[in-house]
Amino acid sequence: MIKKTTLIVVLLLLGYTNYAQRNVVLIIADDLGKEYCDMYPDHAANVVKLPNVKRLLERGIVFNNAWSNPLCSPTRAGILTGRYSFRTGVGDVVDGSNTKLSLTENTIPKVLNLYSPNGISKACIGKWHVTTAALAGYNYPNTMGFDHYEGNLAGALGQPGQLVDGFYNWTKITNGIKSTCTNYATTENVNNAISYISGQAATKPFYLHLAFNAPHTPYHLPPTNLIAANTLAGTQTDIDTNPVPYFQAMVEAMDTEIGRFFDYLISSGKWDNTDIIFIGDNGDDNRVAQTNPSKGSIYQGGVTVPFIISGPDVVNPNRSSNALVNTVDLFATILELFGDTNWQSRIPTTVVDSHSLMPILLNTATSVRSGAFTEIFKNIPVVGDGKTMRNGDYKLLKFDNGTEKFFNLTTDPTEKTNLLLGTLNAVQTANYTSLCNEMSTLVGSTNYCNPTFLNNESFEVNENRVYPNPFQSTIHLKSYSGNEKYELYSSFGQLIYSGSMIEKQDFSAFPNGVYFLRIKDTSTTTVKLLKE
Repeated sequence: MIKKTTLIVVLLLLGYTNYAQRNVVLIIADDLGKEYCDMYPDHAANVVKLPNVKRLLERGIVFNNAWSNPLCSPTRAGILTGRYSFRTGVGDVVDGSNTKLSLTENTIPKVLNLYSPNGISKACIGKWHVTTAALAGYNYPNTMGFDHYEGNLAGALGQPGQLVDGFYNWTKITNGIKSTCTNYATTENVNNAISYISGQAATKPFYLHLAFNAPHTPYHLPPTNLIAANTLAGTQTDIDTNPVPYFQAMVEAMDTEIGRFFDYLISSGKWDNTDIIFIGDNGDDNRVAQTNPSKGSIYQGGVTVPFIISGPDVVNPNRSSNALVNTVDLFATILELFGDTNWQSRIPTTVVDSHSLMPILLNTATSVRSGAFTEIFKNIPVVGDGKTMRNGDYKLLKFDNGTEKFFNLTTDPTEKTNLLLGTLNAVQTANYTSLCNEMSTLVGSTNYCNPTFLNNESFEVNENRVYPNPFQSTIHLKSYSGNEKYELYSSFGQLIYSGSMIEKQDFSAFPNGVYFLRIKDTSTTTVKLLKE
């Protein structure tokens, strides 16, 4: 009897770890941040009910602290490659001449094919937006490893000059062939996904990258069968003046179609052996955002996204995780969900930033990384370009123009109090230094951090002695002997000015941010200044 029971247990274990029978579906919502999602207890005032997405919770994990890039193309490039933007070169939306993802990058479908040549079917349905949509690029998704592609290559749906009705009239690419589709895009995506699974993927394990365009603009009124009864007029004037309910309706319609897709997986017998991931690709568009800054910024409103992993590989499901995770982590996680735990050996010379979330899914660890990082850089630089890193409590933002901000997200989740404007205590100093050094090591930048002032200086708190603070162009002083020497440093520790005539200097051309003024006489005093 004992031997029989042992055999049954062994067989069950073998069945559980038979990853060759697993399928993985990644569902991406376009421009959907965390704040509208009702599965999060800290959602904003307005929410969208997502009953079908929430079906994932019963057998899944919802991640509370997930970061993406602030824009869709960089996030998607990071998912496909497991690499940060400064490595792929994709820091902005791919459009026209903007940098596209290199065709030589190792992507999830490419590595899956190295792991199991022709053994796993791989499809991308919906939005692509990591390479250009030019004629020569119609087959780029296939070139980058997908066996099947159906969707739109560009960032927004619609025909040129007719974006208002984009979801009802859009350019569709099917394995390199261009056509015009007049079926509602969200519905068409699910139709295509079901057709793919019942056809090409009927006899193989499959990886499905299902990327909706919803709820990205153009905002519109979805088909009435996909949303609850409403009184929306649907006119362009009403949409322009009152976009939020249309955004919410688009999310609701997407959830309805996700439910139809889930029902198909159940009826076809694939639900029980399919792991499903649901994410947003960046924060909400500023036209509908309840938290600002939003999409396009490295503040929380731009990079905090919904993130759920659900399925047979989740041990002790129906739980939430406070682990710091990043959308780049999907690269390693998806490969390992298929059983490829040695994926790095297949691409040995590639630097990959992805951390597998399998230990969290298997409930053997509560975290896989000590900090999260993200960034944005436009082809034509703008004020908001920069990098950010966080740990459990603190977040450091370093903008490319020299501005720095430092927040305690535990006590200040909306990032209102920049701690660098005051004197840091020992705990804050340690966290600032740790984050700055970690970011410097990651991006390979020298002189990125200068903790000298933060660690070893006492700051003058009498702002009347150096004024105005904040300053814009000139610095004035009073109550000094006139024999002082002055040194003005940037937050990076760069010496900007040294001499005795600082009041005659014009600093208007220097970037906004934190500066340190050392005043040397019989003793040395350091004043922290803000330029804005």
